[in-house]
Amino acid sequence: MAKRDAVFPANPHALFAEHRYSPAIRANGLLFVSGQVGARQDGSPEPDLEAQIRLAFDNLIAILDAAGCTFDDVIDTTLFLIDPERDFETLLKVMPDYWGEAPYPALTGVGVNWLAGFRFEIKVIARLPEGAEA
Repeated sequence: MAKRDAVFPANPHALFAEHRYSPAIRANGLLFVSGQVGARQDGSPEPDLEAQIRLAFDNLIAILDAAGCTFDDVIDTTLFLIDPERDFETLLKVMPDYWGEAPYPALTGVGVNWLAGFRFEIKVIARLPEGAEA
């Protein structure tokens, strides 16, 4: 079996090693990014929701950057929220700062009851730039 082509950001937070997962895997011209949360360097959640969402996006952007991608390369997005009814407006306030211009990626939003102390998580699939494909 071929070894997985894992992508790590320049300064990964502690959760990747602690929970034994890769931030992203390159395969067949695509980048499969693990769900990103608003984790500080030590892996703890950012307590303020807006700051937590921004940090989750920043963590995502760092992984995309490590793979030679930008958010413009994202083709599919899944958002997870502990309390969508309460937190969706905050998410909508933050998203435009990261989302870019139309056409936007495909999007699925999911309400969940547990995110290990976090209130928001974002998972994406991106296309790799030519020459960066695994």
